[in-house]
Amino acid sequence: MLMLGSAFGTALLAQNIKTTNVDVDCGQVIFKKPVTVEFELVNNSRNDMFIRDVRTSCGCTSVEYPEKRIERGDTFFVKATYDAKQLGHFAKQVGIYTVNNPVPTYLTMRGVVVSEIKEFEGAYAFKVGDLTVDRADIEFDDVNQGDMQVQEIHVFNNSSRSAEPVVMHLPPYLKAEVSPSTIASGHAGVIRLMLDSQKLRSLGLTQTKIYLGHQPGDKVSRDKEMLVSVVSLPNFQDMEEIDLMNAARIKYEPLALDLGRFNGKNKLKGEVVITNKGLSALKITSLQMYTEGIKVSLGQRSLEVGASTKLKITVDRRQLQHVKGKPRVLLTTNDPKRPKVIIDINVTE
Repeated sequence: MLMLGSAFGTALLAQNIKTTNVDVDCGQVIFKKPVTVEFELVNNSRNDMFIRDVRTSCGCTSVEYPEKRIERGDTFFVKATYDAKQLGHFAKQVGIYTVNNPVPTYLTMRGVVVSEIKEFEGAYAFKVGDLTVDRADIEFDDVNQGDMQVQEIHVFNNSSRSAEPVVMHLPPYLKAEVSPSTIASGHAGVIRLMLDSQKLRSLGLTQTKIYLGHQPGDKVSRDKEMLVSVVSLPNFQDMEEIDLMNAARIKYEPLALDLGRFNGKNKLKGEVVITNKGLSALKITSLQMYTEGIKVSLGQRSLEVGASTKLKITVDRRQLQHVKGKPRVLLTTNDPKRPKVIIDINVTE
């Protein structure tokens, strides 16, 4: 019954009770050490309010709530405590019933009970706004249609106040979860970035910029920017064995393009030779750049058996100075063994 009413409770939340933290992730919780979440709520109705009943999804959760009148517009607090007597993930709900309103408002506390807290041992090498992260360039690689992939970003709060990290400007194919929801000063958390490949619009490289805020309501700015790249591949799983044997085969040289030093120049140029070593025509279906500051020119996109073409690459020093990612070129092809070719571009000052 608690679960069935959740949709109605959420709908009425904006009308009667207002809160920004209806779902709180506690992160890692030590076994048999109870964890408490305090929900800050506001009486958003036109009348004074009484809480007549509070129900939990199990006896493992206890609740403290105001039993006196809550005047309209007033802020009040509900504390939920989970006993943490079972290892593993948990999601516990609290239903708040008010006088004259038969439909409850639901609050959720979630997390994972562990025998020992596991700390991230890597480096928080990138500053993003008021937080630091282990990476600011996130890649979902070799994505097949229908895949649901997850990438983790470790985040550290080195500011002097508690953070409630929020990921802004997410496209429809990405969702984000932050654990724990609130990260105390000097503590760490994890952002789980989830990809739904069915919502991608095209094959090949799809890129977007997302922004990491310290608190809900933070404004988007360049210093909070993170780059997300997705490489979606064509599906060759249904090809017959004979078709695979007779397919196109791409060969390219060099495997990585080393352009050396700029030495005062603003532009450097190089080329990659692409050859079809297969038994049918090779088609380069897309040609894309991971970063700004790169221009490419491809002689031919379709190569007959044994034919070759040149991929000419020019890099611009001034534009490369402002990019966070590594300069690379992506080709997608009809070669079932190499549907994706990434050419790294190495340059130095």
